[in-house]
Amino acid sequence: MFNVAVLKLKDIIKYLVGMVLLVVVVFMITNAFPAWKENSQKVKQEMENKVETISKNSWLSCFEQALPVAASVNKEYSAVAKEDDIKEEKNILQEMLGTQIASIKAMEENNEPLGEVAKQEEKNSTDTQPQQDTQPTNEQSNAQGILLAQEGLPTQVITQNPITESFNVQYGNVKIKNQTSYTLTEEMMTPDIAIENKNIVLFHTHSCESYTSSEAYPYTPTGTFRTTDLNFTVTRVGTELENQLKQYGYSVVHDISYHDYPAYNGSYTRSLQTVENILKQTPSDIIIDLHRDAIGSRSDYAPIVKIGENDVAAQMMFVIGTNAGGLWHPNWNQNLKFAIKVQQKAEEMYPGLFKPIMLTTSRYNQHTGKYASIIEVGATGNTLEQCLTSMKYLAKVMSAVV
Repeated sequence: MFNVAVLKLKDIIKYLVGMVLLVVVVFMITNAFPAWKENSQKVKQEMENKVETISKNSWLSCFEQALPVAASVNKEYSAVAKEDDIKEEKNILQEMLGTQIASIKAMEENNEPLGEVAKQEEKNSTDTQPQQDTQPTNEQSNAQGILLAQEGLPTQVITQNPITESFNVQYGNVKIKNQTSYTLTEEMMTPDIAIENKNIVLFHTHSCESYTSSEAYPYTPTGTFRTTDLNFTVTRVGTELENQLKQYGYSVVHDISYHDYPAYNGSYTRSLQTVENILKQTPSDIIIDLHRDAIGSRSDYAPIVKIGENDVAAQMMFVIGTNAGGLWHPNWNQNLKFAIKVQQKAEEMYPGLFKPIMLTTSRYNQHTGKYASIIEVGATGNTLEQCLTSMKYLAKVMSAVV
């Protein structure tokens, strides 16, 4: 019995020692944890400080710290650049909006038709006016008040300070200045074409080309014989041609987009996209890119013809492109035949209305249609009213051809 009691006492002592050791270990771990946590936070803070130090000591920051002036200039430049971008965008939008508003106002002031409702209102107004006796003139007015051209009127070229007319090919009464290496045969020039599609597309690769300012059409130029106000440019001439052609039953799509503003370079690329988009909706054979001749930008060169007693019209010129420059253009000969056909009739009706056709090595987007062309109306010395008068007679000629 004694031996058993001794053994039990040892076991109790062993258990007590174990418990004491366990308590000591737990106590040490508990005391060590806050220190470890504190050390972790300290290491993290040191890392963040190092990252911030590296960021602050980048080459740009060092440069700005070394040269405080550079820092201020850099900030100022950024602010000015941002302000300029905003101003430029605002000016462009304001200018385009102002142009369109000016065009609409001018059309209203000149009683130009702005749609079927306006046409009907103007017709009703005209019908209620008392008829007055008038002397015969060079013009006839239709129900919409648009002046139409008469036939059988004497025509005379009266250009002051003329540029010598040059040509090297002639087909009947049509003169051609052939600038290519191609030899034009009689077969190539015979206008044996049948024009059946009465849809006509008008557009302007150089929309901002303008004329000599006049009392009737004064304007503020934004370049040398250029203005962004389309009411005083060749675009306005296109509107006159559109209105005239519609009187003869043509369906006309007239695009008045800017293609040479705000950038002049790339004008033909932009106008090509415009024409291709139009043709997707309105298939057309006759495509006219209306320009103003820029020959030397001479203010004293104004090619004009006097038609009848009162009308002074700017001379016009066909410019026909080819594939001689290497670009794909399979229908250039058809384009030439169209120009010859129209000019033949013009020489019969109003001799001298056109200058010799210019055949060039460039393509000028004329691969887009069977009868595509550039028509240059007047030159820098002409006034806008002279060019508007030309459209009356061009429409009359085309009505006799198609």
